[in-house]
Amino acid sequence: MAFTESTMLELGTKAPDFSLPDTISDETLTYNNIKGANGTVVMFICNHCPYVIHVNEQLVQLASDYKEKGIGFVAISSNDVDNYPQDGPELMKKHAQETGYNFPYLYDESQDVAKAYDAACTPDLYVFDEDDRLYYRGRIDDSRPNSGKEVTGKDIRQALDQMLEGEPAPDKQYPSGGCNIKWK
Repeated sequence: MAFTESTMLELGTKAPDFSLPDTISDETLTYNNIKGANGTVVMFICNHCPYVIHVNEQLVQLASDYKEKGIGFVAISSNDVDNYPQDGPELMKKHAQETGYNFPYLYDESQDVAKAYDAACTPDLYVFDEDDRLYYRGRIDDSRPNSGKEVTGKDIRQALDQMLEGEPAPDKQYPSGGCNIKWK
């Protein structure tokens, strides 16, 4: 699996809408269904990527810590399940339950949503403000599998805290990195 960095969508971009099936609840959800009153985190992830597996616990903790502050969370998997069946909807549901996801885990079969967000890798994270404008995109922190660095979520936490305090977006934003999205 080749290491791929996020494409760093332009700050201020309006959050693309979507309507996708949630593998956990079996409901179809839109951006408006999941958005928070004070902002929204959209995460492109998948079941099998070692970079996602490395941060899964922190993703759950982030949602726990920030949902009560009015931040909505959603995860989306856009991988080609014909060639990567371990990322199919049934296994997404099982993975979400086993991992304790406390946010919807949506399946983007057409890959149109990943393309709309210009997503490139897993994990690829986007933070939108209360007006649904892109405030932060990039890494959770500087930890990677086998780096010896603890996963703290410091970069995304700093961005979320600054956004909630009404401050401008962080000047320096580092791309996320991980496995490339498995395109059809």
